[in-house]
Amino acid sequence: MGCIKGFQLVVLTIAVSLGIFMNVLDTSIANVAIPTIAGNVGVSPDEGTWVITSFTVSMAIVLPLTGWLAKRFGEVRLYTICTLLFTLTSILCGLSTSLPMLVFFRVLQGIVAGPMIPLSQSLLLANYPPEKKGLATGLWAMVAVAGPVLGPILGGYITDNYSWPWIFYINMPVGLCSAYFTWRILNQRETPVKKIRVDYIGLILLAIGVGSLQVLLDKGQDLDWFDSNFIVSLAIISSISLITFLIWELTEENPIVDLSLFKNRNFTIGTLALSLGYMIYFGSVVILPLWLQTQMTYTPTWAGLATAPIGIIPLFLSPIIGRVMGITDLRLFSSFGFLIFAICSFWTANFNTSVTFDLIALVRLIQGIGVPCFFIPTLSILFSGLKNEKIASAAGLSNFMRILAGSFGTSITVTLWNHRESVHQSNLVENLTNYHEPMAIVISKLQEIGFIGNANYAQIMKIIIQQAYMMSTNDVFWISGYCFLGLLILIWFAKPPFTSKATTAAE
Repeated sequence: MGCIKGFQLVVLTIAVSLGIFMNVLDTSIANVAIPTIAGNVGVSPDEGTWVITSFTVSMAIVLPLTGWLAKRFGEVRLYTICTLLFTLTSILCGLSTSLPMLVFFRVLQGIVAGPMIPLSQSLLLANYPPEKKGLATGLWAMVAVAGPVLGPILGGYITDNYSWPWIFYINMPVGLCSAYFTWRILNQRETPVKKIRVDYIGLILLAIGVGSLQVLLDKGQDLDWFDSNFIVSLAIISSISLITFLIWELTEENPIVDLSLFKNRNFTIGTLALSLGYMIYFGSVVILPLWLQTQMTYTPTWAGLATAPIGIIPLFLSPIIGRVMGITDLRLFSSFGFLIFAICSFWTANFNTSVTFDLIALVRLIQGIGVPCFFIPTLSILFSGLKNEKIASAAGLSNFMRILAGSFGTSITVTLWNHRESVHQSNLVENLTNYHEPMAIVISKLQEIGFIGNANYAQIMKIIIQQAYMMSTNDVFWISGYCFLGLLILIWFAKPPFTSKATTAAE
């Protein structure tokens, strides 16, 4: 069956893009609304974070199962059903009146969200003409990048001006349009369906291992990591379960996750570069607004506006890169993306507490050049050499690795940030006494503007903590910059040519 062309291809791209956007938007849109949601359902903000954790855990468990589910039910049917169920669970989330009720529906929402992103990649790649598959990847990446950037801003606006259930209700028209037009165009192009025996043992081991690991990463910082018996227990459970899962899947005749994909060199290098790059990138995405809000007195809205420019250039550059990357070595594009990330990390590492909103936004705007240069070619590299029937499995497994790496990045970066702040704070205060000349000068200045007695020391301590967090933020971005330079080297272990067997088959 030939590829879709003309107006139908445009409509399909829009329909699938709507599904992608709705999905990735929901991974971040609820974050800024947690305090409001927690207050409305009568729980603490810490308990309210289960609204996020429940979604990410269930989605992480299902993501690597995408390939198996697609073979069992068909890619078009599975995507359509998941999109409709995602829409339904979004409505149920908005109607929730208690935290347990909301968390339950977020778990269901995460389960059906898992296959949507990898299937959207697979459906676009399978139905675009061979010469335009790079464009398909570019358009997919453009939408996937825009969602997390717009999520916090849109979530904050809706929460402030309407009510938190509307962050879920807005999915209804989007989901219905995506499901309807995708099915209308592709229902006669369903992929082959096989009656595959369910690998129950692999499924149970995966659910326990990934679920425990994701909760560990989400709650580790709050519970002081391995000083908590709960975190230690989760670490033991996840380690045993995942090691057993790997052994089982490598010996199972019909594995629920196709680990044989890692025999493909480009898939392994591409997935590794994508996951590690996303881990470092996402860590900085978390730290920058956190620093702006906690230490620089930015409101959530202004912190979002300062960091949002990273999504502007990818909207225009992604389709262009998708069109032209077939005429040059993809590793050059990926290397350029990592180089831009490194430069912007080093630039941010030189910030001080006098940094302006304009400079922060400018650095983020320039960093946006690196986003499509990193994502799009790296995705194309990991898909190269794979047959059509392997694309859904590869997309599911690589997205699982990427999202899990993002969780690692968040946990490691926040922990490092807090640890380095403690170190810098200790170094800053150890020599401060009333007889220290700079200290005496500061106290004198504070007294002149009305600070008396202990108020002097409280104000000085506030300044020290702010400086310590500034230095800690600088440390994080110095490390990020050097890591990006290391990934620039890693991507060159991928081996040309980067055309896929799927493309060849379509020709």
